[in-house]
Amino acid sequence: MPFSGFDFTIPVLVLLVLVVLFAGVKTVPQGYNYTIERFGKYTRTLAPGLSLIVPFFDRIGAKLNMMEQVLDVQTQEVITKDNANIAVDGIAFYQILNAPQAAYQVSGLQNAILNLTMTNIRTVMGSMDLDELLSNRDAINDRLLRVVDEAAHSWGIKMTRVEIKDINPPKDLLDSMARQMKAEREKRALVLEAEGNRAAQILRAEGLKQAQILEAEGKREAAYREAEGRERLAQAEAKATELVSAAISNGNVQAINYFVAQKYTEAFGKIASSTNQKIILMPMEASSLVGTLGGIGAIAKEVFGDVAQAERPTPPAQPPRGRTVPGTSGGSGQSS
Repeated sequence: MPFSGFDFTIPVLVLLVLVVLFAGVKTVPQGYNYTIERFGKYTRTLAPGLSLIVPFFDRIGAKLNMMEQVLDVQTQEVITKDNANIAVDGIAFYQILNAPQAAYQVSGLQNAILNLTMTNIRTVMGSMDLDELLSNRDAINDRLLRVVDEAAHSWGIKMTRVEIKDINPPKDLLDSMARQMKAEREKRALVLEAEGNRAAQILRAEGLKQAQILEAEGKREAAYREAEGRERLAQAEAKATELVSAAISNGNVQAINYFVAQKYTEAFGKIASSTNQKIILMPMEASSLVGTLGGIGAIAKEVFGDVAQAERPTPPAQPPRGRTVPGTSGGSGQSS
């Protein structure tokens, strides 16, 4: 049976419909956005999922990754403010927020971000000293992030982070830094040692001061006690002199002899015990001294003997012995 024209047209139409449907249905994966161009002009953006376009009139312009992306910043030479030549590398994180701007505002988005980051690294780090670079890395990262994000804002992207990975000074500079660090450590050690010695000297001075204060207080107390003792001794001597004077006024000559003999003997003892006297001249006879001592002994014996006799108890009186009465138990004979 011969084929007719209608039988040939139906499969062609079915095939054409399938091709049109396939060209008009687009699937966008999660995390991506597609830009649609009609006759070369941007018209709209396709979000993730199933979308329809006009076949043969619309086409996909750019497929953009909307997730956060990482860009490695290669090593570059940087001259610091104090003319130190260092090698620096880093890393940048960015995210596309506006797909049409990222697709049509800049050509070669990643290359533009890379060059912008490298240029600002040289600008920011070149305005700082080496010591600031090594000690203020967080401040450098914050400043780079602010500058690069402001410059890339018109491209429809957001710079989320810019980090400096390594800062490598030259070897001779590292040696100089090591010597400087060693000198600083030795300086701190000397300062700490000096402060320790000063504190020890202050403590010793404080201890000596307290010891001197306590010694002065002890001497003052001893002087006070000594003065009090001398005062009491003077009071005792005054009392003794008063008693001797009273005895003299009562006509007791022995008290005068006792007082004179005592002072005479004390004076002679001081002369004999003097350290700077090697030869003692006796201005009196030895018999006079012996007689004086004997007189003192007699006076003392008389005084203390009278006192002892006065303090001795009186014995009871004995009955008189008389004649014995005959017939008593005392005896049978007569008394004479």
